[in-house]
Amino acid sequence: MTEHLDLPAPQVRERAARDISGWPVLISCLVAVLVSIAVFVVAVQQDSDAAIGGLLGLTVLILLAAAFAAIGLTPVAPGEARVLQLLGRYTGTVRSDGLRWVNPLTARRRVSTRIRNHETDVLKVNDADGNPIEIAAVVVWQVEDTARAVFEVDDFIEFVAIQTETAVRHIANSYSYDSHDTTLMSLRDNADEITARLSEEIGVRVAAAGVKIIESRLTRLAYSPEIAHAMLRRQQANAVVAARTRIVEGAVGMVELALQRLADHDVVDLDEERKAAMVSNLLVVLCGDRDTQPVVNAGSLYS
Repeated sequence: MTEHLDLPAPQVRERAARDISGWPVLISCLVAVLVSIAVFVVAVQQDSDAAIGGLLGLTVLILLAAAFAAIGLTPVAPGEARVLQLLGRYTGTVRSDGLRWVNPLTARRRVSTRIRNHETDVLKVNDADGNPIEIAAVVVWQVEDTARAVFEVDDFIEFVAIQTETAVRHIANSYSYDSHDTTLMSLRDNADEITARLSEEIGVRVAAAGVKIIESRLTRLAYSPEIAHAMLRRQQANAVVAARTRIVEGAVGMVELALQRLADHDVVDLDEERKAAMVSNLLVVLCGDRDTQPVVNAGSLYS
């Protein structure tokens, strides 16, 4: 069962930012620098102070324009995105890798969109029966919505870690470590179903941060040391009882078959008392822990 969470609706969602390839802008900036150098050289060759001042001013303007344009150059590595803000307002996300150019006035935050792993610490919790157990899990996740990851929570990495631990604790509290009822799921016997529900619950919890859960797996599941020995003895006792039950069921079937065959082929005519003795002897032989020593009756059947 997945815990119902009443999460607030997201205030922002990811959208593509307005960006262009940065290479033409970079080339233009380099050309502007060369032009400013040429203008400066021409300026120093002038005789008129007015001409020199005008050319030097033009040089400074060209350099400032080139520097301002260069500020908008943004390298984006594969597996990364850049979240843009203009005066505190979200303006879009750049996901195209390579050298991109955006509005130089925007603030850019790098967000990794690579697949990540998070492994919880070994947690000591109580299962549905109140038994203390140790449990840990590993979660594979990825940022799906960069805007929500940046603006909906303070730290989306820490958020994923805390919500994963919370989900693991809730799942451990919801199921027994080992259930004797075959109709009920247990942590030990239904690992695939439990991990599927764990992934679903973590996904619901971290959806507010724009995170997608790819997979989750339990990496440790054991009774706590203080009860591990007692639980091991209980498991061994259950195994012995189950084995004995199977042996008795098989023995009863063999006795029924033996009596039926004897009656069908008219091998021997046994009264009820002799049938009871035969059933008793066969059950002792078939259900005993040790090999039996047969006693051969050399007399008649009734002596």
